[in-house]
Amino acid sequence: MKEINRKVFIKGIYDGIPIALGYFAVSFSLGITAQNAGLTPIQAMIASLLCNASAGEYAGFTSIATKATYMEIAIITMIANLRYLLMSFAMSQKFSPKTKLLHRLIIGFDLTDEIFGISMSQKGFLNPVYVYGAMLFSIPGWAIGTGIGALAGNLLPPNVVSALSVALYGMFLAIIIPPCRKDKIIAPVIAVCFVLSYLSSILPVISNLSEGTRIIILTVLISSVAAIIFPKDTEEGDYENEE
Repeated sequence: MKEINRKVFIKGIYDGIPIALGYFAVSFSLGITAQNAGLTPIQAMIASLLCNASAGEYAGFTSIATKATYMEIAIITMIANLRYLLMSFAMSQKFSPKTKLLHRLIIGFDLTDEIFGISMSQKGFLNPVYVYGAMLFSIPGWAIGTGIGALAGNLLPPNVVSALSVALYGMFLAIIIPPCRKDKIIAPVIAVCFVLSYLSSILPVISNLSEGTRIIILTVLISSVAAIIFPKDTEEGDYENEE
């Protein structure tokens, strides 16, 4: 079992390094926002260590800049991060029933979009050790990038900062393309997601909702329809969780 965990942990590190590099680049612009809100580089870095969510941190930093109350900051951050609630539901079904609560809580702390993507693409039940390997470099990469962005981000030209922010979209493509090539159902579902996401941003009424709310509505709607039309058998795990 220890040998299996070691191999799974190394695989998690291997898959997590590109995410860490992308996080380091993307969090530069987030660090600039933190600096404009009056935070020091150390404070910005600690904030990213404790909150691994770009939208949530951006909402928090901009709220701090407007001198919002603690309650206002908590509410707006919760709304910006509501999509992680849906990810948690999906991820919980990926674990073996034997997986202990402590593992679930630790992984829930760093359940980012990218780590969710690589974790859900694993075959069978998800070994928590794999996620720990991915978190090993991704969390420091996000935090250090934010700190350096707050320290020296304003020294970079705006077009360079904008270019760094595009790196995250490249990671999304790297996550979704391999499963699309293996499963013919995933590709059209993703295409539908793109189209409906665009339409929701321009159509009356729904476009007035926050981005996080639109994501939740579309996620529930599309995933429910896809599950009904393309039911999938539960995969059996290939390891026994003895932790």
